[in-house]
Amino acid sequence: MHRFKNKTALVTGGTNGMGFATAQQFISEGGRVIITGRSEETVSKALIKLGDEVSGIVSDAGNMKDLMNLQQEVRQYADTIDMLFVNAGYGKFFPIQHVDEQHFDELFNVLVKGSFFTVQQMLPLMGKGSSVIFNTSVATEITMPNFSVYSAAKSAVQSFIKTFAVELTERGIRVNGVSPGHIKTNIFNNTGLNAEQIESAVHDIIPTIPFKRQGEPEEIANTVLFLASEEASYIHGAEIKVDAGISVIR
Repeated sequence: MHRFKNKTALVTGGTNGMGFATAQQFISEGGRVIITGRSEETVSKALIKLGDEVSGIVSDAGNMKDLMNLQQEVRQYADTIDMLFVNAGYGKFFPIQHVDEQHFDELFNVLVKGSFFTVQQMLPLMGKGSSVIFNTSVATEITMPNFSVYSAAKSAVQSFIKTFAVELTERGIRVNGVSPGHIKTNIFNNTGLNAEQIESAVHDIIPTIPFKRQGEPEEIANTVLFLASEEASYIHGAEIKVDAGISVIR
């Protein structure tokens, strides 16, 4: 299929995981993609893997200067954006008593402030028929120890789906969200856990998932591209859960 022929997408956090898979599939369906990543190294590696129909920008969603420069950076590669996947972010998880102001601000800066101002800065490049898709999380629906700050930040992002949808309806810009469950990504890489501890954490999670497996990044990408396509032309202000049912099956 070529659902996105002559279309351009901006995927923040597009160097790995769900963002990379989304960029890859958007390109395979005829589109062109601009990705962001926090380091020159990760952006360069992703560009090599993704091929000719991609451009890359080094931009940190937790850095206000980078956010304010993002529109200018994007304009070097495209005059319009048809799909914006607000995906950049990561998790750090601590018990309540170990959370400090730095940890709290770091997650809210990246996930909440980063998401808000990314959309704000891209709106001048988006017109009727374009689509904003937020990446939320199963953490907004189920309780997990040590997730208090991450869950609160993702809940704020979840609220943007409805409030942004209200404001952008008149402009013909659809706003939706995808809520991933436990997906095979590098979400634990910034937690300070070593490889063995990460493997142990994943091992403990698997039995709690109805399908007894983690989801693949491509399974999230499929949903993102559906929401961005004409097939979802009557879907607005919605959040689709892609979590193997863990948020509703106990």
